Order: sequence, then C-alpha cells, then structure tokens
Amino acid sequence: MDLSATPSRSKSKPKSSPAKPIAAPAEPQMDLCTPSKPTPRRKTKSAASPAPMSPATPSTVRRSRRLLDTPTKAAQEVPVKATPPPAARGKRAAPSPKTPAQREPKRQRRQPRKRAYYRKVVYDGGEFEVGGDVYVKRREEAELDAEEPEEEECRVCFRAGGGVMVECDACLGGFHLRCVRPPLRRVPEGDWACPYCESERAGKAVERPRPPEGKRILRTAKEKLLSSDLWAARIESLWREPDGMFWAKVRWYIIPEETAAGRQPHNLRRELYRTNDLGDIEMETILRHCSVLCPKDFRNADDGGDDVFYCEYEYDIHWHNFKRLADIDDEPETKEDPSDVPYNAGNDYNSDTDEDSEYDEEEEPKSCLAARRNQLHGLAANSRKGRTYGLQKIGIRKIPEHVRCHQKTELEKAKATLLLATLPKSLPCRDKEMEEISTFVKDAICNDQCLGRCLYIHGVPGTGKTMSVLAVMRRLRSEFDSGTLKPYCFIEINGLKLASPENIYKVIYEQLSGHRVGWKKALHYLTEHFSGVSKIGKQANQPIILLIDELDLLLTRNQSVLYNILDWPTKPNSNLVVIGIANTMDLPEKLLPRISSRMGIQRLCFGPYNFRQLQEIITSRLKGIDAFEEQAIEFASRKVAAMSGDARRALEICRRAAEFADYRIKQSGQTSANKGDGVVCMGDIEAAIQEVFQAPHIQVMKNCPKFGKVILVAMVHELYKSGLGEVTFDKLATTVLSWCHVNRELLPGYDTLMKICCKLGESKVILCEEGSKHKLQKLQLNYPSDDVTFALKESPDLPWLSKYL
Repeated sequence: MDLSATPSRSKSKPKSSPAKPIAAPAEPQMDLCTPSKPTPRRKTKSAASPAPMSPATPSTVRRSRRLLDTPTKAAQEVPVKATPPPAARGKRAAPSPKTPAQREPKRQRRQPRKRAYYRKVVYDGGEFEVGGDVYVKRREEAELDAEEPEEEECRVCFRAGGGVMVECDACLGGFHLRCVRPPLRRVPEGDWACPYCESERAGKAVERPRPPEGKRILRTAKEKLLSSDLWAARIESLWREPDGMFWAKVRWYIIPEETAAGRQPHNLRRELYRTNDLGDIEMETILRHCSVLCPKDFRNADDGGDDVFYCEYEYDIHWHNFKRLADIDDEPETKEDPSDVPYNAGNDYNSDTDEDSEYDEEEEPKSCLAARRNQLHGLAANSRKGRTYGLQKIGIRKIPEHVRCHQKTELEKAKATLLLATLPKSLPCRDKEMEEISTFVKDAICNDQCLGRCLYIHGVPGTGKTMSVLAVMRRLRSEFDSGTLKPYCFIEINGLKLASPENIYKVIYEQLSGHRVGWKKALHYLTEHFSGVSKIGKQANQPIILLIDELDLLLTRNQSVLYNILDWPTKPNSNLVVIGIANTMDLPEKLLPRISSRMGIQRLCFGPYNFRQLQEIITSRLKGIDAFEEQAIEFASRKVAAMSGDARRALEICRRAAEFADYRIKQSGQTSANKGDGVVCMGDIEAAIQEVFQAPHIQVMKNCPKFGKVILVAMVHELYKSGLGEVTFDKLATTVLSWCHVNRELLPGYDTLMKICCKLGESKVILCEEGSKHKLQKLQLNYPSDDVTFALKESPDLPWLSKYL
C-alpha cells in the first residue's frame, strides 16, 4: 500500500483480522526545510524549466489527484506514529482492580480516541506546518480554470521561458525583455510599468496583445487570489479528528478591497492585510503554499516566484482599524511540544487498531463536538458538507458575495478618482512647462562635464508645479530603462518635512551614501564630494538631480543653507543640478546678492488656471465615468477660477458634490447611480461650494471687526510678498497703519491691534506664537489665503480692501 497516497474520504472498510498491519519499509526522507532567507521576488522571472523543489517551498505546486495516478518516482514519507501532548497524557486514569466486566477484550473496553495535534502534516504530497502560509479554496463549484501553468507566459509572445522576464508593477503581467517596445537591456531598478500601462495612464487608447487563436491563457494562483477565486491564510494549528479527518485552524488574510477603507493609492498590488479572524477548515480545502513576507523580506525577494505577497499591517475586522505588525507585541502562539512529531497523512489512519495506542486523550463531550461542527459548517466544508469555504463576515456585516466582486457605481468611481492623493493618468494644460523642464534636465545631464545648473520654478499654490516636475522625471526614468539616457541619481526633498533647514544636509547625504550622520558632518562630506576631494557612494560619478520643494522654508537668518546648496553647482565637475520650487515670485530678489547671483536667471512661472483649463483637468480625471453634468463641471471651474485658479480646490468641490449626490440617491433608493446619467447636478455643486466657501471660519472672517478684516488682508499681503509662512506683529501693524493712513481711515493703536489679534487667535483664525505678547511675536494664518479672499473681497464697509487681494 502506498503510504504517501492521498487519504480516502470514503468510509473505512471492515478489518478481517485485528492483527497489526505490516509497516511499509521506511525510505530516506526528503529535505523539506524552507530556506531561511527568501530569494529575490519580482524583477526577474526564470525562463528555464523549474528544478524539482521541495513541497515546503512557497512556489511548489501540489500534485492533484489526477496526476498522482500516473507512475512517478516520489520519495515516500516515513510513517511515524504521533505522540500526544504531555497534558493529554497526564490525564490518564489511574489503574484499578479489574472486574469481570473489564476482562473483556481490550478493543471493546477502550474509550474512543480524541483529537491529536501536530506541528507538521504531510498531506496529499505536500508538507504543511504551523506558521506556514497557504492558498485556500473558496468554493466547491469554483472549478473553472482549475489548471495552473507551471511557468507564467509572456503577455506579448504568450510563450513561457526563453529568456529573462520582468513583471509590471501596475498589471502584474510578465514580459520578456526582448518583447517590450523599446526592448530592455537589463532589468529596471525600482518600480517599472509596461508600455501598455504607461499609455493607459497617459489617457491614450491602447490595445493589448491577444493570444493566438485556440490558445487560452491559464490564470496563476496569484491572479485567482486577486480575482476572488482563492483565499490566503496562515496556519495556526493542525490536528486529526477521531474519524481520521485532518483539520487546521487558520488566520485569514484579506486584500485592501475587503477592508472598510477600501483600496488606497498607497497600497501595493501584492499587498495583503493579516486579520484577527480565525477559522477551522479541513485540510482538503488547502491547495498549496504561498509566501506572505514582511517589508524587509519583501524588499529583498526579487526572484522569489509568483506566490509572494506583502503584509505590513493587521486589520481588526470588528473595529475596522489598522495596526503595524512591527508594533504588535509577540502574541502567545501555540507552543511546540517535543512530543509532537510530523505526521504523514498518507498513512491510512483507519488501518490500525486502537490497541496499538499507548495513551488516552482528553475526552470531549459529544454535544460540544456536534455544536462545534455545526458552527464550522458555515465557515469551511469539503465536497460532502457544503459549498463555501473561508471568511464569511467582515465586522458585523454579512457579505453573501465576496467584497472583491462588488461593482463600484459611477459615483464611487468619481469620488475615488477625484481624491487629491490619486495620481492622474495624465497632466493636461502643462505641456509647455513640462517640455522646458525636460529640456533643462537633459541638457544638464547629457553634457559630458555636466556643469552645475539651477532652475527656479514659482507660481501660486495648486498650479501643478511639483506634479509637473515629477511627471518629467518619470518620463526620463523610462528613457533610462530603455537605454537612451545615461544613468543619473534623483533626490526629492520637501521643505515641510524638515525639522530645521540644516537637516537637508543629513537627507542628501543619506540618499547618496545610505548612512546617517549629524548635519555638520554631512555638510563637510557633501562639500568634499561636490568639490571633487572625495566622492560619496557607489554612484559617485553620476549626475545628481536635486529637487527641493518649498525652497523658501530653507531661509535662515544668515541664509547659509541656501548659499551652500546653490554654491555646490558652481564647483567644477560637481555633477549637481538643483531645481527649486516655491510660491513666491520674487524670492531671488529678496536673497542676499551672493545667493541670488548663484541662483541664476533660469526661471519658470506657473500661472493660475483659467476656467477652461480647470474644466479640462476635471474632465480628464473623469474620463470614462459618466457621473457629472457638463454644466456642473463648468460651474465649479468658473467659480474656482474667479477666486484663485487652484486646481486642488476645484477637485475638492467636485468630490464633495459627488458625495452629496451619492448620499441623496441612497436615501431616495434610486438606482440611477449605476447608469451615471448626470447624477451630479448644479444643486450638488452649489451645496459643495457653500460648504467649502461658507464654512464657520469664513463666517467669523465676515463678521469680525473692521480692523480685524484689515489685519487678515494685510497678513495675506505680507505672506505672499515675503513668501514665508509667518509674519511678525510689528511688521503687520506697520502695514495696517500705512493702509489706514492712505485710505483715510481712523488710525488704531498698537494695543487695539494686539487685542484684535488675540481675539482672532482665540477663534483659531490665526495662530499666535506662544510666550509674552510683544511686537516681535510671530503670527501665522491658519486657513488658506483663498478663504480670506472669498470672505473679504467684496466687503461692503471696506471696499478698498479688494485692491490688496
């Protein structure tokens, strides 16, 4: 009898003799230990046929029953008798004098065996152990597309093998390096998207290659998991029931779509969440191994196969919150007992008699066993006990169909694509500016000597300055991957993320070398690097493109930080290109002459959007989503263009209007949202504008005293003129007094202005520096300047304020 064959699910045959069966000869056990360090995962996919691997490795495919019927040479498992835990053995009954009734045969007087736990079980040709990650069958009827390819096929030539393959980070499809257009010479570093996904992001119509006639693309287990035909789980414990059935307690993984928050823009395509929901399933529902890795292991797994996933957070299905796994204390797991030994499920459990047992296990009442089975019936079942496997509830909401199968309405799609965090497929209305940035960068890095250069980009907030630069850098990255552009190093820094201006030295040095030092040492090393004394990092001779957003936040009293950064490109062979972004137009003129001279004369201005450009931006985001009336989009664009021309404000108004329309339709019980026939109307846009521009703080600005309005407008004027985020009270009072004198208003005193600023600070309209109230106290506006403009531009008691806005 083949001891490694699949255990039969039929009833056991009656034994003709109670004698012990002859054990099969033991053969050498295969080495089934999993490698301690995962192999690289994503970038290269081996083209050669896979070498025979152990069943315990993540990429091993368990043989199906149909394949087990064919004669193959497989290493048989050593039949080992399982030993119960000491707790179960300790509860053995004490010996007592035998009665005549007890002199019956041993088989009749012995109590039936109970549950036995194991660390490792060899089941149907695969080895499963506690702590392993596995694929779990979802439905019994989901047998369509049951075959699984041994190797993934190229999405262009539809052939497996034949060269190195690279995976697209957007569609997760595999491509030969030679099949990509233009062909790739090497595997790209970092994120890479195929040309078809890049074209779709740019809003271009693209047709993907189709397989030859008569050929069907077989889906991998990863694709089935992402399309709700499989589940993933972590094995917590393994045991055998008295009837010989093997069960496992698993902890479920879910994809971001299954959470209450849904998939967010920052989620990876291979990202899973570990849950706090446990379930009991039969071993028959487990298909094979997968690998769910932490961020550190996932980063190093560049060639670990297709069954590798990323998990960083745990999701609470009851409270709908997230917790980082690294912050969770090690929970008490199932302790491994030395007496627990691997068990080969291929050995027929029913072929042995009970008289061979050397222990009694803890009894479990039959009523509890029946109740447990009835409870598990809705969670997992085999072909005899039901139709559905796996997770059935998320929180308190029962989902008859998987959340991944939920079809989003047009309004839900519109709300998702109008989020400010959503990366648009294309960036319209800035083609001219993007072309100038691309020409500047290419001229700088393609030069043999790579002379240092500086480019200053300025414009009002919300005009696409940073997004345009990042779009150009993504385009240059694709040109580098295709081999048409020389290597370079790109460093992006935002001034708002720096605790102090001097910390920029630490960030630049860490990006180049990978080590952290103090800002003084970092300044010393960077100065030597750009002066040519000693180079930093492996990419020492490559050009460096340094992007500094919110450049005006690096201003200090002696302006030394800006001087050092702008002085480095002037060094011979510094290979440094600096791109600075700020909202202030005349920032170079406010700097010291030695700094403004090094900034150069190359400037690029991003003007505010007009209503046609805003309308085009919104329409491009909503391409293919019929959820807005054209008049509603035009109305929102004109309203924002008249105030500030901020594209972010226009997108926020449209997204809020979509939320109003979605709520209105759900309350009325209509189904027109699925059709998307102009469900967002002018009334929804008007309600959103009223909410955005007539918030409580706007009412406070409109109803504040006359000198309070003058202070707010003067603060906006001074902040825009200086480019800084704060202004001193002395400078603000000087501006207010000069305006009142010019416009023939009553001149207030310093104490009056101080009291008004304190009232505005109590209302949180402005933020006041902590400490004593004096003339050098710093003040900061707590709301966007657009709100001040909207509230006070048409003030009836002070009509002359409009000329300062």
